[in-house]
Amino acid sequence: MVFLDPFMSVGAGALRYPQGYIEEWVTVDLQFEGDELKSVLNRLRRAEGQISGVIKMIEEGRDCEDVVTQLAAASRALDRAGFAIIATGLQQCITDAQKNERNGESTEQMRARLEKLFLSLA
Repeated sequence: MVFLDPFMSVGAGALRYPQGYIEEWVTVDLQFEGDELKSVLNRLRRAEGQISGVIKMIEEGRDCEDVVTQLAAASRALDRAGFAIIATGLQQCITDAQKNERNGESTEQMRARLEKLFLSLA
């Protein structure tokens, strides 16, 4: 389960909102298809390797421009992985919206959930 919000922080192994920020959790159970999962994991592993490279470059005293170039590449890989995760979550929310409308969740409640997910991209 993933908790999504632009102001969330990580603590004790779970993503949590700052105290007093939110009245209710916005949750999405992510279900990746085989290719989607492989793509996200590859991007995250690529970013992990690039960040390790940045650390090594800094330890070696490498040129600032080289370090920043590598850091930018890691940032792009994380952005793309994050987008894939958010896009999957949004698709699942739309599917859930159709189910939840039948189960009593209002369109306005679902709209609020989708808005919070979308704003987490910022």
